[in-house]
Amino acid sequence: MFADVWQDFLKIVHEEAGSRVVETWLKAVSVKQWNPDVQTLCIETPNSFVKEWIQTRYTKLFELHLGRLLNVTQLKVIFQSKTEQREGSFPLETSMNIIPASIIPAKLSTIPQEIKHALVKKNYTGNSRLNPTYRFDSFVVGPSNSLAYAAAQAVADEPGRLYNPLFIYGGSGLGKTHLLHAIGNALQEKHEKCVVLYQTADRFVNEFINGIRFNKFQEFQQKYRELDVLLIDDIQFISNKDQTQEAFFHIFNALHDSHKQIVFSSDIFPRHIAGLAERLRSRLEWGLVTDIHKPPLETKIAILKKKAATHGEMIDDTLAEYIAQYAESNVRELEGSLIRILAFASLTKQPVSLELAQRVLGGQKVEQIKSKIDFNRIAETVCTHYSYSLTDLRSNNRSKELSLARQIAMYLMKKMTNKSLREIGTFLGRKDHSTVIHALTKVHKSVEDDLVLRRTVQSFEDAILR
Repeated sequence: MFADVWQDFLKIVHEEAGSRVVETWLKAVSVKQWNPDVQTLCIETPNSFVKEWIQTRYTKLFELHLGRLLNVTQLKVIFQSKTEQREGSFPLETSMNIIPASIIPAKLSTIPQEIKHALVKKNYTGNSRLNPTYRFDSFVVGPSNSLAYAAAQAVADEPGRLYNPLFIYGGSGLGKTHLLHAIGNALQEKHEKCVVLYQTADRFVNEFINGIRFNKFQEFQQKYRELDVLLIDDIQFISNKDQTQEAFFHIFNALHDSHKQIVFSSDIFPRHIAGLAERLRSRLEWGLVTDIHKPPLETKIAILKKKAATHGEMIDDTLAEYIAQYAESNVRELEGSLIRILAFASLTKQPVSLELAQRVLGGQKVEQIKSKIDFNRIAETVCTHYSYSLTDLRSNNRSKELSLARQIAMYLMKKMTNKSLREIGTFLGRKDHSTVIHALTKVHKSVEDDLVLRRTVQSFEDAILR
């Protein structure tokens, strides 16, 4: 009976809030206890992050729709993570009527039975290739990566159950690899015999080629089918490799059918990966697809402080903000800039300071860099990419591609210089600066939604700053 109520609830939320809320969040929880006497329902979440997310955003959905389905006027919902449950009992355990396990919806175990069997017979003796420094507690969470982080933690808590496969995509150097290693390290800590392999896609391709070349294809297949968790980085690099895709397709099916956890990373959304077989593309999207964006300034400052602390240094907000503004493209560049400063300070026996950072990083603040960039430099970069001339950009031609090039040029001129909207419009032959405002709004939204365009615009910025 209760299972039917839960399914009706999911259907209602699907209609009201969308499939992503159901698939990403509500299917990750389970109903543990229900007491009609006090009209209280206890919901278990896989970890504290999921608990906070659901509790903050979806409590009213639970109270409204489940309350109506259970014919309760004032339903009270209590959320508790598995960690809290291990540390103690549910708040109302003494008075709660425990629902039999056979009818609890979305019932989760700590690890699938199929994986438990696999852990007993550990035949795989290869290197997991995990980097021990990449852990969940060393990953700085912010609005640009919170969903990917929560999903990765949920996978580490419930391998093969919640999100299988998990697909994380985003630009280079934003933390995708960190999360893959963190999942593997967490699972190996919890389950000593868990067979985990972190593998880059290009290394997978080379292994496949060598397996055929040296007549060891059966060994190649056996190696991957014995895994409990497979973490594949940069999966886009198997595109246009038909034989490799065929082999991977069968490995994927074997692992997935056995409820073994699979995690992918890519810098491209699955359906945008060119040269990928449709049946494989659809499998990449079977589970949860989540992205990571460039971190905002506050997150970058937090990353810098945490990274500095691991090197035994404390840096203040002023210095952290300077480095964060200097290294704008990704987290990897951010950490690289910090390491350069710390190394220089150590070698020269100087204290880490803003003045030292300015010397090491070239002594140019963002405003100084902007003052040296002119409109012609930006226009030339955009025109070269799209094969247009400056005359074309200034023309009244409104073809789709030319309009896009013109709007991107306006967007970069505003972002990378200190010039006014009127000056930008005048340079591009526009009498009304409202045209520039429209372009800025459109490109900003497109860059947020379209990873390919975001990477193109980023490549323009990199070229202009060189």
